[in-house]
Amino acid sequence: QVTLVESGGGLVQAGGSLRLSCAASGIIRSINSMGWYRQAPGKARELVAGIVSGDSTNYSDSVKGRFTISGDNAKKTVSLQMNRLQPEDTAVYFCWITATTFTRGEYRYWGQGTQVTVSS
Repeated sequence: QVTLVESGGGLVQAGGSLRLSCAASGIIRSINSMGWYRQAPGKARELVAGIVSGDSTNYSDSVKGRFTISGDNAKKTVSLQMNRLQPEDTAVYFCWITATTFTRGEYRYWGQGTQVTVSS
């Protein structure tokens, strides 16, 4: 069983920074990709950033240049450094890991979500 636990959300003023972290527990054979989605009230879930094979990254246009994703496959962690936060970044942020275990093929696991609120 693989579980993801997120931390680092909270309330911040516009222009501020937050760092989200996500750690996976359980026996994982390999990790293919990791990343973060977010969902604001009344909106569809949006891909924020992803990292593949530990080094290839991609970002949504709305966060490019402000957010930085980092991941460590060996430690089973993924983080999101968020700078110059804006009110439109307010959302619940979910981490995910696409991984293979010894009992299951490649599967995407999700965190429970952490609230990020940016005040103007």
